[in-house]
Amino acid sequence: MRYLTAGESHGKQLTTIIEGVPANMPLEKDVINDSLRRRQKGYGRGKRMQIEKDLVELTSGVRHGYTLGSPLSLVIHNDDFKHWTDIMGEDPIDPNRKIRRTISRPRPGHADLNGALKYGHRDMRNVLERSSARETAARVAAGAVAKVLLQELDIEVVAYVKEIAGIRAGDNPSLTMEERKHRSEQSPVRTLDESVEQQMMNAIDEAKKDGDSIGGIVEVFVEGMPPGVGSYVHYDRKLDARIAGSVVSINAFKGVEFGLGFEAARKNGSEVHDEIAWTKDRGYYRKTNRLGGFEGGMTTGMPIIVKGVMKPIPTLYKPLQSVDIETKEVFHASIERSDSCAVPAASVVMEHVVAFELAKAILEQFPNDQFPKLKKAMAEYREETRWF
Repeated sequence: MRYLTAGESHGKQLTTIIEGVPANMPLEKDVINDSLRRRQKGYGRGKRMQIEKDLVELTSGVRHGYTLGSPLSLVIHNDDFKHWTDIMGEDPIDPNRKIRRTISRPRPGHADLNGALKYGHRDMRNVLERSSARETAARVAAGAVAKVLLQELDIEVVAYVKEIAGIRAGDNPSLTMEERKHRSEQSPVRTLDESVEQQMMNAIDEAKKDGDSIGGIVEVFVEGMPPGVGSYVHYDRKLDARIAGSVVSINAFKGVEFGLGFEAARKNGSEVHDEIAWTKDRGYYRKTNRLGGFEGGMTTGMPIIVKGVMKPIPTLYKPLQSVDIETKEVFHASIERSDSCAVPAASVVMEHVVAFELAKAILEQFPNDQFPKLKKAMAEYREETRWF
């Protein structure tokens, strides 16, 4: 299974094409719309979320509520495009006409300058329109389809905020999956720890007042993945490596860790590795889960725990210094609409990105043309590995 996205931030629409979804899998657009709605929520979001309400249109690959096995195409229309037609329209224009909002001044922390150098764009709007985090709406749509597949296989995925601006949420490993989902949805900053919720919100307010931005850490928690998904035989088949790459590909994400993560470097081996046990009811399991559900590039059957580090958004209302590519003069970077903190919303993006990698790995390992056969094969595999 793979997907491609197309579209610019202020263009007509975002398009996602997904290839490899099994036939006869139940799929309704309301499920995808729910994920898109969650992405637009979160304390610290900017005014654009008030302008646009992301809704998906399924234009191929689904008939009467079930997938066909052919490529899915999902379209998210941009309601604000009517205000950007003369700037982002596809038709040729008079070469003597000056385009509004032409950008020759790269913003630090963005793709502007690097993209202009790579593709030869003198107007860096050609870069920022595609490199914008707006594209993550298309990726969430793809992940929402993957989540349907996972849920049908009794695999659940949830994400929440562990840290904002150094304010850390406490750990409560006893929380059930349903409790994690409920608490994260009820919290304006999508944290499970109510005791730090207001502190996080205050930090976001302070950053906004100062014209600054703040980052944080997101955690994705997965239950129900069977052991042995992924592979140790090649670097590009290791599932944790694929997940790490997909997380860092999200705008502004700069680091990934599984389980103890970087803390493992400060501990002895006896404090890091997970002892193996077996019972009739559970089959093989680990007494602890310090490695976050992975060993040797494969799932262990324990919950997958992966964290992603998001840097502060680089669009600031107290702009940083840069250089105009036309005049080479020093200036302070221009301001586009932005959030003071997008960590709560980014947790939804990370949830869906991880879900897609898990679904993709399952489809590589099990029969994948027909969804009922996939479900049967997964059930048989779970039983076999339990009694192996």
